[in-house]
Amino acid sequence: MGNKISANLYRLGVTKGWTSRWFGPTKNIPKDLQEDAQIRKFITKTLPKSGISTIDIERTPRLINIIIHTSRAGMIIGRGGTGIELLKKKVKQLIGTQIDLRLTVEEIKNPNENAAIVGENIAEQLEKRIPFRRVLKQTIENIFQSQNVKGVKILLSGRLDGAEMSRTEYLTKGKIPLATLRANIDFAKKTAYTKYGTTGIKVWIYKGDVLDEQK
Repeated sequence: MGNKISANLYRLGVTKGWTSRWFGPTKNIPKDLQEDAQIRKFITKTLPKSGISTIDIERTPRLINIIIHTSRAGMIIGRGGTGIELLKKKVKQLIGTQIDLRLTVEEIKNPNENAAIVGENIAEQLEKRIPFRRVLKQTIENIFQSQNVKGVKILLSGRLDGAEMSRTEYLTKGKIPLATLRANIDFAKKTAYTKYGTTGIKVWIYKGDVLDEQK
């Protein structure tokens, strides 16, 4: 039985960076690690279906900067910035710290090249009872409209289309060199909550190789 490793974790420190970046005393690492996990869980739960890809957290002794990468920035910021201010107030109450807190929203210009956003869109369509084969074909066609994409693989597992037994189906196009470290592969896992139970979604998007001069 083979052991699979996340494509993002496999390339961590090579072609991908850390989502938590700290500068401060090492004695606070356990507490900061737990806080980062709470912040990410709280934001994703508070802002469902907001097109959130990743949440980066930068820490200094006097500031916590939370960077939200999303394809729907207007939904998070709100009218006149009221949404982002309310979210900032809730996060500050959650962690209960006196350190300054800053929330930054960065919009993703090409959502079809982002595995997390693609997975979220697939989950939304499956929850609307759209046939999974149609979802797979249409999604891959939309992704390949981008010139940067060299390969795509989408895997679904669960009671697909209400079948009595769960199974795994996948669709690929192009190449996915998972064992090549210099390959720029974006990977994400999502869950669709359907009438028949949960459906697991895995998305791999290959966007070419990252050479040394491009790092």
